[in-house]
Amino acid sequence: MTSSAAASAGQETADLIITGCTVLTHDEQERIGFTEDAAVVVRDGAVEAVTTAAEAAGRAAVERIDARGQVALPGLVNCHTHAPMVALRGVAEDLPTEEWFNDVVWPVESNLTERDVVLGARLACAEMIRGGVTCFADHYFAMDAVAAVVAECGMRAHLGEAFFSSQGPQGRERSLEFALRHRGGADGRITTALAPHAPYTVTDDDLAATADLARAHGLPVHLHAAENRDQAETSLARHGATPIEILKRTGILDTDVLIAHGTGILDRDLPLLEAADGLTAVASAPRGYLKFAWPTTTPVRALREIGIPVGLATDGAASNNSLDVWESMALTALVQKSTTGDPRWLTSRQALHHATLQSARAVGLGDRVGGIAPGRRADIVLVGLDGPHTQPVHDLAATLVHSARSSDVRTTIVDGRILMRDRELLTLDVPSVVAELRERLPGLLDRSHGKRIQDYDT
Repeated sequence: MTSSAAASAGQETADLIITGCTVLTHDEQERIGFTEDAAVVVRDGAVEAVTTAAEAAGRAAVERIDARGQVALPGLVNCHTHAPMVALRGVAEDLPTEEWFNDVVWPVESNLTERDVVLGARLACAEMIRGGVTCFADHYFAMDAVAAVVAECGMRAHLGEAFFSSQGPQGRERSLEFALRHRGGADGRITTALAPHAPYTVTDDDLAATADLARAHGLPVHLHAAENRDQAETSLARHGATPIEILKRTGILDTDVLIAHGTGILDRDLPLLEAADGLTAVASAPRGYLKFAWPTTTPVRALREIGIPVGLATDGAASNNSLDVWESMALTALVQKSTTGDPRWLTSRQALHHATLQSARAVGLGDRVGGIAPGRRADIVLVGLDGPHTQPVHDLAATLVHSARSSDVRTTIVDGRILMRDRELLTLDVPSVVAELRERLPGLLDRSHGKRIQDYDT
């Protein structure tokens, strides 16, 4: 018996073995490291072992991937998006925030049908899978359709049915019913949240009722808050409180809450966030802030100092034009260096930590995904570094953050299932989605009716 055969004796057949790769790992202090010439053994949708390629050579497996020359990373998490809004990519360009909402996006969204949401979600999931995103947190309408697409395509998702107070109590009730109906769906790949839109579109009474429902049903909350500095200043002028202070007084900060954007978080808000009873996290999507010319960005460094995880996000493609979390990772590092005036912050390894474990924690999945280690779900992406733009490699972390692109992702795996192999999507038919969506665009984009789903006034 050979040594490899002896090593595999008595071991059950693996579902998948990825071999010959360099694996991104975290040590006990969560520092980023890399293990070369490694193998990842997957069974029952989870990582069973991270070992050497030599030790895995004799292990029986249903499927093997030769990943020599590639880097295995935990799948990226898009911590805040509106996936179906890819259908609106590029329709509202070079506009201030108020005009973007009131003149284009909210009038167009009054035309949305469930079929538009299905097609948009399929196209978005295809884009994210191709970009190495294995999980996304979505906050939108007609979310039953999004949940069905997630089940269909194999991704992992944290979903919430958005509501405004202008919808009456029915909006909040639908959000709760959705969350309870789909919690644990898609073989456990779907988690859910209550999804009030924002403090400027949801009343204090509705926010307080949402907090009560969250505690009663063990659900988290996902909402926009302190999106920009104008919102914070307007809230202070009108209500004598910042958006974060409103979340505190309505009980939202006593729940597990994911706050989208937070570029308007003020110094006075930090003690409230630090003292929050629930798991509080912030999702940062820097590309959109640059496009809207907002004067501030998410205060990542200040939030880190008080223990608030900041996850990476893209927001919807109507504002960001892209669902590229890889770009969000690089921009987060660059924008933080610029705003703090400190080239030592964020480092490439810190950016990778935000892209992996911190993003997983932000969506409440820090014990399940975000790392490649025994017991964690096998959400893994393989990245090729053979392009001229990634060679030579002197610092692998810097190469991944600042040189590699989402198009360098070769293979995407969720729960041990291969969703893309060697750049070929296996669970979605993009040409048919694009063809049908094109046919529906004239009706979707019509604004002649003069309606809008809400008014932006902050």
